[in-house]
Amino acid sequence: MYLGFLLPDDWRFYGNPAGAWIVALSILAATVAVLLVGRRVLVGRLGKWAARTATDLDDLVVDLVRRTRLYFIVLVGVIAGSLALALPAATRQGLRTAMVVALCLQAIVWGNGVIQFWVDRYTVRRVNVDGATATTVNALGYLARFIFWIVILLLALDNFGVDVTTLVTGLGITGIAVALAVQNILGDLLGALSIVVDKPFVVGDAITVDQFTGTVEHIGLKTTRVRSLSGEQIVFSNADLLKARIRNHKRLVERRVLFVSGVSYETPREKLERIPAMMRDIVLAQQPVRFDRSHLRSFGESAIEFETVYYVLTDDYNRYMDIQQAVNMEILRRFEQEEIQFAFPTRTIIYKVDAPPSLAHLAQAALADER
Repeated sequence: MYLGFLLPDDWRFYGNPAGAWIVALSILAATVAVLLVGRRVLVGRLGKWAARTATDLDDLVVDLVRRTRLYFIVLVGVIAGSLALALPAATRQGLRTAMVVALCLQAIVWGNGVIQFWVDRYTVRRVNVDGATATTVNALGYLARFIFWIVILLLALDNFGVDVTTLVTGLGITGIAVALAVQNILGDLLGALSIVVDKPFVVGDAITVDQFTGTVEHIGLKTTRVRSLSGEQIVFSNADLLKARIRNHKRLVERRVLFVSGVSYETPREKLERIPAMMRDIVLAQQPVRFDRSHLRSFGESAIEFETVYYVLTDDYNRYMDIQQAVNMEILRRFEQEEIQFAFPTRTIIYKVDAPPSLAHLAQAALADER
């Protein structure tokens, strides 16, 4: 007798003896216990180890293990225990169907975890400096979940024996028709994704698009809004924006400054020779700058032209203007001290008048007229 006097030797249930059921239940209990304990140990120990590392990948693994659901673990145990039993084909198919459903649900949970992990990772880093882009990433996360759910649904239907080829073909044709109808919107959505991933600019950057210059205020799913220098808000569609040449002034590392000073042609040569060194001293007196060169460039129509080049080592436009103003004021002071005159546009016009006709020519002309 099995289990002593509790069950007779010929006891059977669902075509299997008591011994087979005992083995199956033991496998079920052992599998569930091992998986539950394993999940708890991994989450605990791996979680502590992940908290001490700088990488985020181990945090993702811990999160996915924590997201493993109890129904999935129990069903894995049931499938493992059923291997010890001789079950009808219909029962086997029912267990397989239940396992497919549980696996699809668990896959959705894991997939949502991966997408949410990516979204959280980005938004935590950008929410304080780029809140609008973080909002866009959240919206793209919902779109990614929707697409992932559709893929899981198609895989589940295929495992249930449903011919998904026709369904996929129909969805493809429908998708093409919808895409053609809303291609502008899809172009803007893909543009938003490109801006978020490639980051040609972020909220707060000063950019120039064609002839428009301003500060980026918002990056949305369809449009990007820029506050122009004159105060109005300029709205660009994301697709059109990425087709244009964008100049990002916020990422300016250093600013090259070139200016020309024209002095009078009456300036003595020895003073002209001192001007490049004078320009160098004036520029290097400012900070932060890097002097490049100063040369007598050319002889213009009204002035002897000196070209000076230096770099302002900051992206702050106001600081650049302060430095250039200080340079200009010092040039005025030094030129006044050296008695060097700035040139101004002048033009000399020479009139040439023909000599008046002589008396002999007048007499000859008179005789010719009388004849």
